[in-house]
Amino acid sequence: MNKKLPILLALIFSCAEIFSQNFRSIGRDELLNKIKGGWAGQTIGVTFGWPSEFVYQGTYIQDYERIRWHDDYVNEAMTVFPGLYDDVYVDLTFVEVFERLGINAPLDSFAVAFAGKQYELWHANQAGRYNLQQGLPAEKAGHWLNNPHADDIDFQIEADFAGLMSPGMPRAATKISDRLGRLMNSGDGLYGGVYVANLYAHAFLHDDVLTVVTEALAAIPPQSKFHRCVSDVIAWYKANPNDWKQTWFEIQKKWSEDTGCPNGVFHPLNIDAKINAAYVVAGLLYGRGDFTRTLEISTRLGQDSDCNPATAAGVLGVMKGYSGIPEYWLTPLKKAEKRSFSFTDLSLEKVYELGFRHALANITDQGGRIDGNTVRIPVQKAKTVPFEENFGGHYPSEIKKIGQTFGENFQLEVEGIGFVIRGYVSRKSPDTPHDVLRAALFVDGKKVEEANFPTDPKKSRTELFWRYRLESGRHRVEIKITDPKKDYQLHAVDCLIYSNKPREGIRHD
Repeated sequence: MNKKLPILLALIFSCAEIFSQNFRSIGRDELLNKIKGGWAGQTIGVTFGWPSEFVYQGTYIQDYERIRWHDDYVNEAMTVFPGLYDDVYVDLTFVEVFERLGINAPLDSFAVAFAGKQYELWHANQAGRYNLQQGLPAEKAGHWLNNPHADDIDFQIEADFAGLMSPGMPRAATKISDRLGRLMNSGDGLYGGVYVANLYAHAFLHDDVLTVVTEALAAIPPQSKFHRCVSDVIAWYKANPNDWKQTWFEIQKKWSEDTGCPNGVFHPLNIDAKINAAYVVAGLLYGRGDFTRTLEISTRLGQDSDCNPATAAGVLGVMKGYSGIPEYWLTPLKKAEKRSFSFTDLSLEKVYELGFRHALANITDQGGRIDGNTVRIPVQKAKTVPFEENFGGHYPSEIKKIGQTFGENFQLEVEGIGFVIRGYVSRKSPDTPHDVLRAALFVDGKKVEEANFPTDPKKSRTELFWRYRLESGRHRVEIKITDPKKDYQLHAVDCLIYSNKPREGIRHD
């Protein structure tokens, strides 16, 4: 047998596979224009929503209230509040890893990079980073049993990069976001990031907003609350296409109850991924492809009102391209494009270049081709990620106020199937050096966990302790500091308690 025959046959089959593959073609310049539009739109959106972030909780911004904007606003925001751009600089942490290690960089490399960053983080991001710093495996850092904020918005506001580097390739966008989102989220919180990545991927293919928000849902399990919430918004839009406020009321009535986030349960603040994704989708739908109207509505819907317009404007920026963004919005951005974001040496100008390079690399990795000035993107069917539910069967029943400081131990009784004790570690004075207290949690006399409590806020634990899936009934909970230090102490603020049954609604006698 001719030894070259197997090689020849392999080449023939490989060529046949390539030629049978369906492609969509786009010019290099057009692709770059859309990628730039996505990054630019995201940055404009987060800047526009800066003053109203979590100011409007359980309400919306009235029409008569003017939202501030001027021709050097991006520079002002980057100077006054660099932490505003966590939507961008956390994305860039992952972009840096792709640049350094390539498209198929291992998950642990992203975990190490994320854990080592010194920027401010909150909620699921901070809980996930703490877990990684304490040695928890990357794929478990965002799981709800390890992270009370697992349903929060965090990865949803950071997944833009995954869609921007997967133009027209929803399956590739899902692959990236389903992996990296587990560093800080699971369940509906993870789905928020997967959905946003798919919004961006589809925005390269379609110029109709309704098509984009609908097609992106194919990546989300239909039985999930996230899918049902976004589907509701689409249906309410179709029923009331000229009244975004009516859809806001419908969202509020059905989806405003938070279950997981200890800061949002029994409180009007709602940083849950579902409801904020609902505001993104409503902003896109009622904006009807108009950049200004999309920004206005997605901001006026309230809650996380810097992140939501950032996502909506980023997606629309891809659809319209950088050149299609009105100068009113683009002029302030251009003045800041050479300026690096906090905790990175990457400016928007550099990000445009990296984003384009990573998109081309991902396209070829997925079987696409670059033919001169033409980019051939492989046609992909969406892949639905597996179903998982956070806090299943857990219903908030009450919050016990505590307000107690202790240097050795603390006890309380709870009745239910789970609890979260909110609190923090403190130093005697600001001059006291940072250190770490260590404490153990006992439930019904049995030690169930021991944890570190760093005083450095960038390494802090978001809550003191939590436990889910307990046997229904009364439980004795105790926290013991295992290495007492006179200049350091723990503060227990309150305790969120879960029941295995929802509370009864309003009684009608």
